[in-house]
Amino acid sequence: MTDSNYQYIRQKMVEPMPAPASEKGIASWLKENLFSGPKDTVLTVMGISLIVWFLPGLINWLFVNAVWVGTDRTFCTTTVQGGLQPEGWSGACWAFVDSKIQQFLYGRYPVDERWRVQLVTLVFVILLVPMLIGKLPYKKLNAFLLFIAFPVFTYFLLVGGSFGLRYVETSLWGGLLVTMILSLVGISVSLPMGILLALGRRSNMPVIKAFCVIFIEIIRGVPLVALLFMASVMLPLFMPPGTNFDKFLRALVGVSLFASAYMAEVIRGGLQAIPSGQYEGADSLGLSYWQKTLFIIIPQTLKIALPGIVNTFIGLFKDTSLVYIIGMFDLLGIVRQNFSDATWATPQTPATGLVFAGFVFWIFCFCMSRYSLYMERRLDTGHR
Repeated sequence: MTDSNYQYIRQKMVEPMPAPASEKGIASWLKENLFSGPKDTVLTVMGISLIVWFLPGLINWLFVNAVWVGTDRTFCTTTVQGGLQPEGWSGACWAFVDSKIQQFLYGRYPVDERWRVQLVTLVFVILLVPMLIGKLPYKKLNAFLLFIAFPVFTYFLLVGGSFGLRYVETSLWGGLLVTMILSLVGISVSLPMGILLALGRRSNMPVIKAFCVIFIEIIRGVPLVALLFMASVMLPLFMPPGTNFDKFLRALVGVSLFASAYMAEVIRGGLQAIPSGQYEGADSLGLSYWQKTLFIIIPQTLKIALPGIVNTFIGLFKDTSLVYIIGMFDLLGIVRQNFSDATWATPQTPATGLVFAGFVFWIFCFCMSRYSLYMERRLDTGHR
């Protein structure tokens, strides 16, 4: 073949052509996402109208007319000049939140011992952040410290009674401290228990399968409120005489069992989505049941079920507020308890406290949701 035959062969790729003027810029984005058709246009106009109607009043209540500092209710019912607020005036009483913030975070945990809660929080953040960053090394050591060593450290530090630390009974715990412990323990227990229950429900051994099915269906068929009552009242009846279970521990058991049953169904859905060829390929390699399950099936299952797993975690985090009905004061419970304080009894106090609690719950749930999306992108292998 002569050199002349190569003169029509392209030696380099053609440079990409610029996008048409109508397909770039903010005008194109608005047309594609908000005004792509008559229905989208109507919905966009309605949404903008609602925002214009609702947002100014919300901003005024939250920030413009809000009271930020004060020592009692008079600061939220009088003007700076000392006179009564004009008729129709309203604004958030953030001075109430500022005055009660320590209770919202720690409950009635002794003031001089709150450094223990702060130290536990600091250690938790130090261990959690490297665990969430995928590229950092020593994940096995990090996991051991976070899931094995840290709970033991937390128990001895928060409860006390040893190593010269003052004993602090759990009835004094409250606020965000209780919410975080309940949710973290529930999350840590529900995932491995859910995996075992899902595998047991798909087992070929009748006894194990029947036990898992009965456990899952009973727990899922009972409201969390009823389960908490049963854990608080009936659990001690099944213990040997003289055995006394702490109320906080009973709540941990109830929340963990409840979350485990729902997690099992999420994991089972992921297991059913695994192609049969994965099982057959593992069998052809001579892998045992547990080798096949741990190294091939479970990693793919967790990847598929990740949105459902995080959704269960978020629901569990919010459901911890139900422990209020058995006499425990989580964040929402202790906020509601402070509404009865005559020092801060104003028409704006309940709404302000509930907005604060709702914002804290939203922050944690939003962070879990965003990290879930990050993990989905990181684990995406292009399989559809």
